[in-house]
Amino acid sequence: MHAGFPDFRLGAVLATSFTATLTERQGNSVERIPVPHRLVDWLAVSGLAVDSCTTAQFDLARELRESIHAVATAAAIRVALPTSAVQVLNDRSCRGRAAAILTPEGERRWRLNPASGVEDALGVIAADAISIVAGERDGRLALCASPTCQAAFFDTSQSRTRRWCDMNTCGNRQKKARLAAGRHKDQR
Repeated sequence: MHAGFPDFRLGAVLATSFTATLTERQGNSVERIPVPHRLVDWLAVSGLAVDSCTTAQFDLARELRESIHAVATAAAIRVALPTSAVQVLNDRSCRGRAAAILTPEGERRWRLNPASGVEDALGVIAADAISIVAGERDGRLALCASPTCQAAFFDTSQSRTRRWCDMNTCGNRQKKARLAAGRHKDQR
């Protein structure tokens, strides 16, 4: 926990890590970016550091998060992509003016315009989501098998058969439930 807020669930894929700022969507949801400064924190740990975030920018970020979730979910279950959510992704991607830069260590980082930092960061996140949904990256979109989570995640495992968005949370919880159910069954 950080100053009373739940920890972030960070993964290797920017867009689905962003959607994981709201977890347990089908149960008792956990909001991990409830206030603008918490979005600033998430962007910083995700390599998209910005100085500040207005309420209007925060609203844009949450709209983008929900749109990515809707599009990724539709893509994972192979149904038509929701038009309004696709429009939000496209709008955020077009409005961002971030530049990819190469570090001396050979890693890609993002340079954001100080005047429009949050919008630029959202553009990077939207472009990442677009590349995943468009099939430009090696992997597949899937939904978490946890009945209380069902988050969209990008499966890059060799077999492409991952069942959980995060093994340390949802997968572990399901394993414990199965183990407890087995013990309960044995005690009868």
